[in-house]
Amino acid sequence: MAELREEDAEQLHQEDADIKGKIIRINNDKMIPTCFVCIMSLSMVKSLKLSVSVSERHVSIQTTLEGLEGLVDLNGAGRKSCPLCPEEKFKACYSHKLRRHLQNLHWKVYVEFESQRMCICHLPCRQLKSSLGSDQAQGRLVAHYHCVVCSVTIARKTDMISHLKRHINKGETEASYSGSGQAYEIMKELGTNVQLLPNHTTPQKTDTYFSRKMKTNRQLVFCSLAVLAEDRNPLECLDAFGATGIMGLQWAKHLRNSVKVTINDINEACVKMIKENCHLNHIRVEGNRSGRQLDGAGDADSPIASVEVVKMDANVIMHLRPFDYIHLDPFGTAVNYLDAAFRNVRNLGIVSVTSTDAGSLYSKSLNVTLRHYGCQIVRTEYYRELAARMVLASVARAAARCNKGIEVLLAVALEHFVLVVVRVLRGPTQADESAKKLRQLLHCQWCEERVFLKPGSMVEENLYRQLPCQCHGSMPGKTAVELGPLWAGPLFNTGFLRRMLVAAVQHNMEDIQPLVKTLICEADCTTLKPFPVPGYSALSNQGVFGCASSGRKRKTTGEESGNVLKKIKADTSLEHPAFYYSIHRHSIRGMNMPKLNKFLQYLTEAGFRVSRTHFDPTGVRTDATLAQFKEVLTKYSVPTYSSAPQSTEESSPELSRAVWEHHPVYWMKTNPTT
Repeated sequence: MAELREEDAEQLHQEDADIKGKIIRINNDKMIPTCFVCIMSLSMVKSLKLSVSVSERHVSIQTTLEGLEGLVDLNGAGRKSCPLCPEEKFKACYSHKLRRHLQNLHWKVYVEFESQRMCICHLPCRQLKSSLGSDQAQGRLVAHYHCVVCSVTIARKTDMISHLKRHINKGETEASYSGSGQAYEIMKELGTNVQLLPNHTTPQKTDTYFSRKMKTNRQLVFCSLAVLAEDRNPLECLDAFGATGIMGLQWAKHLRNSVKVTINDINEACVKMIKENCHLNHIRVEGNRSGRQLDGAGDADSPIASVEVVKMDANVIMHLRPFDYIHLDPFGTAVNYLDAAFRNVRNLGIVSVTSTDAGSLYSKSLNVTLRHYGCQIVRTEYYRELAARMVLASVARAAARCNKGIEVLLAVALEHFVLVVVRVLRGPTQADESAKKLRQLLHCQWCEERVFLKPGSMVEENLYRQLPCQCHGSMPGKTAVELGPLWAGPLFNTGFLRRMLVAAVQHNMEDIQPLVKTLICEADCTTLKPFPVPGYSALSNQGVFGCASSGRKRKTTGEESGNVLKKIKADTSLEHPAFYYSIHRHSIRGMNMPKLNKFLQYLTEAGFRVSRTHFDPTGVRTDATLAQFKEVLTKYSVPTYSSAPQSTEESSPELSRAVWEHHPVYWMKTNPTT
């Protein structure tokens, strides 16, 4: 039966004697005669009053059994359906059987929190997502509980108990969210406000997922779009997985008329949230020109920008419409959407792909890696760059299937994600050139030396000859493994990165500026190379555009400012060396190695190209082999015992020999049998 309004229920209770001849209004629309109300028991009226006070909660959350039974009229005649089960789960039955069903199933299977029972619910509130296309596919219905604090749906009882404990640890109780129906948190990033649900950080339990840790990823994508917007105006860009819509809203709010933004998501809740966030930022939603204004904004000013919000499968919209810029950021791997992305992307357009399946990318789930990316990998010291090259290999294969090639503009692998940004080059010739850059990697499991195998179809008798190390000759058995196929080309475009740095300075993105500077130095494989940006000499003089280790600054003339925003293709300089070595991984036991910046200087003086890398804070990207790397490291390392100041007695030859005789290496040499 429908619920009574609170004032009507109280009036019914007080004027029970005068109820004849009156009309009771239910839910503002439905009217019932008094004769029907007269047959209602007093307990029924009390349960209705209780249900009115918690009308904002889900019907499965009750305090008493009477309240649960009050969801359906058990005193009436005929068959009735369960209020917490769909028709295909529990067919309509008579009152005595339905009462027994409610008592034995829904009332006994529950989770209790602050005198509130969260009964088991079988309604289609939650759907189990399919493993293939988990962001887009519709799944089967599962039983679940509704959290009394944040209204999240959780399938397992133990998970709900752990979820409630986290609420208690954070000081969040039922009263924290019971004030205004649905609780929203307003978050501001890059001048853009978005509404967030209380469970926005759990992607498996909410559709409007938002992660603050992905701020770096969003800013890098924004800068790459800003660079492309300078060449094409206006350009059509797509955020294929909108969620809260923050990325597309940032594009529209800061780039204005330079871009035509389309935000897509297949989930109805996400589409509703995106439209609300558009109104919150005073951005018009196309197709809804008469949308409501911001709360408290009484002026009739025109919206600052407009976006198009679409509810569609990501593969479908990318097949139907062409775009200049496409960003893919699904939950997990993006390989299911690469073919559709390259199908209609325009020539010289950009596709950016964010992969968050760290388990398969970082060599924790090798079977999933083989299934999604078709690559054989192992855990190595350069596992992050290995993940970036593996994603690029999948991107290159998807582009080649559409007769398109790629030019890698940017590849970043951090703790939470792997981001690759590529420019699309149409034509079978470009596709063939990209396909030639997919090669196998030979990796030594003893010393972790690595080298890309030479291209060619002829079988080589001894592949170990291609490795610079001599581990195969001194160690028994097989010492190396083949990894890949991987992308063997460059990972960065220096000219594009410089323009991204300009965009980061223009839009006050101070968080990613050090990262972009590191990428520029890494692309050129140098440590002491300033890269001034014409037209921004004042910022350059303040050290904005210099490397972290660079002390030199160079002024620029105003004549160069006219050429800085022109399209910059790949530099003609040498490609940066593939992979890097960790200085701590190859440190010598019992020796104090030099500081990292000093060691980079020593490698440069030895005639090698060298730079730091964003993949590893202690990593060194260089064209030196591992043997040459260790030789320089050994040369400038000092013994641990000699680092402290020595007295006159300690420097005597007799004492030095005594110290050497007690050294473990001397003991092992003199006692080979033990």
